[in-house]
Amino acid sequence: MREEMGTLIYESADGVAVVTLNRPDRMNAIGGTMKEDLATAFFRLAKEDAGLRCVILTGAGDRAFCAGADIKERAELRRSGPEYFMAQKATHQLIRGMMEFERPLIAAINGVALGGGMELALTADIRYAAAHAKLGLPEVRLGAIPGAGGTQTLPRVVGASMAKELMFTAEHMTAEKALAIGLVSKVVEADVLGAAMETARRIAEMPPLAVAFAKRAVNAGMQGGLEAGFEFERYAAGMLTDSEDRREGFRAFVEKRKPVYVGR
Repeated sequence: MREEMGTLIYESADGVAVVTLNRPDRMNAIGGTMKEDLATAFFRLAKEDAGLRCVILTGAGDRAFCAGADIKERAELRRSGPEYFMAQKATHQLIRGMMEFERPLIAAINGVALGGGMELALTADIRYAAAHAKLGLPEVRLGAIPGAGGTQTLPRVVGASMAKELMFTAEHMTAEKALAIGLVSKVVEADVLGAAMETARRIAEMPPLAVAFAKRAVNAGMQGGLEAGFEFERYAAGMLTDSEDRREGFRAFVEKRKPVYVGR
């Protein structure tokens, strides 16, 4: 399956979809119809994609994952405070929707990921970075703040103190520093998309219900605290107890064969 939209490409095969931000001439900056196209990719194409098990988000070319907002486009936009406040709700809905998408999301950060680009990467469950990647939330340098979720998502990944340092100084950090502070889980010297694809294919072999419930359980605890996390964990474990996939997994283990999961 392949579909090209105005600013991105959606491709999927064998249970893995790759969503490519496709504005390489603008370093894949967020502009034009990109937000609408991302919503279409995640909320229509991916939901209709039978057999989908994992999604990879990356950028076209090898210079940029996403350089953030298209500043040239944004500079010409005039909005009052109340107008911005109301319009930004749609952006936050997109970010939340990507974070809560039913299947795991891997960000293959193949270059610069700054501002809104890093905020897109922060929606992912797993982040891999190319060795030459640069990451950061430099909005304060322009008299703004990270407004697409970054003030909330980054502290939940690296802790409040480190998140504040990165935002207050507008630092462009290296991939190695991002690895050291836990922002990414792997730095790849050569083919970051290939590394992400390898992990995505391993995930695609797992029982999809168990993966989906594990993702939701982690998110519930991170967003709602330990008690809420325990409650959801108990609920999720109960929902999986009598699933076809759980029974198949146990049978395959006993019979020493590869399981066949159907997502029920």
